[in-house]
Amino acid sequence: MARKPTRDPAQAASAVSSLSSSSSATSASSALTASTASPASPAGLSGTVAAAAPARSAAPSIVSSAHLVSPRSPELSEFEFGLNTAYNAYSRWVVRCMGAAGAHDLTFLDVLVVHHVNHRGRAKRLADICFVLNVEDTHLVTYSLKKLQGLGLVEGERVGKEATYATTLAGAEACARYREIREQCLTSNFTSGSAENTGIGELARTLRVLTGLYEQAARSATSL
Repeated sequence: MARKPTRDPAQAASAVSSLSSSSSATSASSALTASTASPASPAGLSGTVAAAAPARSAAPSIVSSAHLVSPRSPELSEFEFGLNTAYNAYSRWVVRCMGAAGAHDLTFLDVLVVHHVNHRGRAKRLADICFVLNVEDTHLVTYSLKKLQGLGLVEGERVGKEATYATTLAGAEACARYREIREQCLTSNFTSGSAENTGIGELARTLRVLTGLYEQAARSATSL
């Protein structure tokens, strides 16, 4: 019987190594061809880019006191900055408008007081004026009332132990003239029933809610 030739072990190992290299090269070539012929889908590509790209940092808050910005509510700091600038603009407008109406040398609080005293044509007490305008220091309103009385815009009347205040004819006319100038210079920029007015109404409700939060925070700070 003929015997099978015996392969040298070194030659067998060399053949296995050669075969393995050839198989690896073929697999790599196939993978390259497949990737060229079938590009990645947009979804997969965008997912890869999103995973590789660093997270986009948030835009810096528009504030005037960056050291007060809290990670709990950076929006609150932006609101406070907007509130400060809006308050200054509003107070400037109120004083200029009343000056154009003929009542000069009045402060922001003076104008608020005369308008509220004129509100609905009813006499009002000092405590009521302070309460509605949310003024804690009554002496500030008292000073404004005395000033307005001296200018002939407001008159006081004592009823029992309390004094009530009402606008004089000159005061009512100044308030009416203020309204005319307001209609001409300010509210002419708005349209009745517009989405802008709806947004302002929502903002007013939000401000009332935030007023309560700030007042509670003030009480808490006072008790510390």
